[in-house]
Amino acid sequence: MRPEIAALAAEIAECRVCRDAPAGGPERRLPHEPRPVAILSDRARILIAGQAPGLRVHESGLPFDDASGDRLRDWLGVDRNQFYDPDKFAILPMGFCFPGYDRHGSDLPPRPECAPAWRARALRLMPQVELVLTIGGYAQAWHLGRRAPMTETVRDWRLHLQSAVLPLPHPSWRNTGWLKRNTWFATDLLPELRAIVSRWII
Repeated sequence: MRPEIAALAAEIAECRVCRDAPAGGPERRLPHEPRPVAILSDRARILIAGQAPGLRVHESGLPFDDASGDRLRDWLGVDRNQFYDPDKFAILPMGFCFPGYDRHGSDLPPRPECAPAWRARALRLMPQVELVLTIGGYAQAWHLGRRAPMTETVRDWRLHLQSAVLPLPHPSWRNTGWLKRNTWFATDLLPELRAIVSRWII
């Protein structure tokens, strides 16, 4: 790993801005100790741009170390060793820390401090990335420059692929109904995704 990538990864690991200088003032402080989770790489050609870690990932420190990650690895056609190999995948969520839960028990949105503080800098240091997999609306809005309904964005995947971005729904169990209703995702998009991954990392 290039020294500048290693240095940035170390800086991110020590970041406490959401606790010490939260956007919106002290009352918006992250209610628990931050634990930034990201995998930077100077070799991976595929970048996974997710939302933010859930509680299990916060506890383990390993991105997508949960049932959502199992589904995502199935979509990609890779095993855990391949998925966590930084020569194959970089993983840079929109928010590096678990944001906590809302009053309904759902994960809150990614923290607003992360992307402005780190994202452009990290992406500049990974020019070898040739494809960004944008998982969920926040990542899609950032990388595509517009906010649109997730179904519309993912359905236009062939158009976005021309710009080296492939939008995906979040692999959470909460989207199981969406996957059943939108069968084209499995029949059209996933074979293309697996073919790309197979060419580039295996």
